[in-house]
Amino acid sequence: MPAMELAGNFFLVGLMGSGKTTVGRTLARHTGKTFYDSDHEIERRTGVRITTIFDIEGEPKFRERERDTIAELCQQQGIVLATGGGAILAPENRQALRKHGTVIYLRAQIDDILARTQHDKSRPLLQTADPRSKLEELFAIRDPLYREIADIVIDTSHQNVNVLIHRLEQRLLTLQSKTR
Repeated sequence: MPAMELAGNFFLVGLMGSGKTTVGRTLARHTGKTFYDSDHEIERRTGVRITTIFDIEGEPKFRERERDTIAELCQQQGIVLATGGGAILAPENRQALRKHGTVIYLRAQIDDILARTQHDKSRPLLQTADPRSKLEELFAIRDPLYREIADIVIDTSHQNVNVLIHRLEQRLLTLQSKTR
């Protein structure tokens, strides 16, 4: 699909393991936009892994870094940004994402997220005895916030990424044709 057909920035939100990075990279490639992952950008800037920031500085300091990174990235044009799962907890992030682009909520079932993240040790919030309960807790808190700012909600459970991208691009085209 030609890049000119889909204008603006696209911001992906959703729980960890919902497919934000995978979908984001593919969407950026299809639309000729630059892809960023806010967690990867934080790691690049600090020179350490997110788990190290959580271990040494704690979640509040990580969230501060996340707010600064998202604020800077939102000022760019022609990007696809995969945000961290908890980025929407900060009102400043929700406001920046809504103001500077189209927000896409990638929604996945807890079972799918567990399957996708079960061997991933780089997710500090899931390093617990009961990851399912933690994900259910996170979902209960975050789902309303994701929905609050989402222009599009799309289910990523049991989806081939290429089919999902095609559906997403069609929804983006429809959304943009309504706003012209």
